[in-house]
Amino acid sequence: MSSNARPVGSVEFAVPPMPEYLQFVRAIVGATAALDDRLQPGRVADVRLVVSEAATNAIRAQAAIQVTTPILVRCDLTGDRIVVEVADHGPGFDPSAVPALPEVETPERLRHESGLGVSLMRQLADSAELESGSDGTVVKLTFVVADA
Repeated sequence: MSSNARPVGSVEFAVPPMPEYLQFVRAIVGATAALDDRLQPGRVADVRLVVSEAATNAIRAQAAIQVTTPILVRCDLTGDRIVVEVADHGPGFDPSAVPALPEVETPERLRHESGLGVSLMRQLADSAELESGSDGTVVKLTFVVADA
């Protein structure tokens, strides 16, 4: 793609709330994000990782209450940013109650084998918004794309 033309548009899809679909979610969102040649490969990997975490959390939330409604994923390319939303129909949770994790270099961090998803989203995305209620959760991840 030429440096003057920037991809703009949306990709939206629904997947069954099953772990077997995580690779599909990563592949579609990663390929969509990579359409913007200003996004370095490492940054595309960040997008794929945090979207995978959000989708995994959505699958687990719905499994906890045996909801089989598809999980919705939307990836928007707006010219200066990539915005990814993952929406589920789980029981919801309080995002402010997610505990802060110890620093990576500390021995205490070794005690945390799970529960890293929200923290990773907040660290790797330029913005991570979580809206959650009794009818489900929407995770909105924003990645700013800058000219090289």
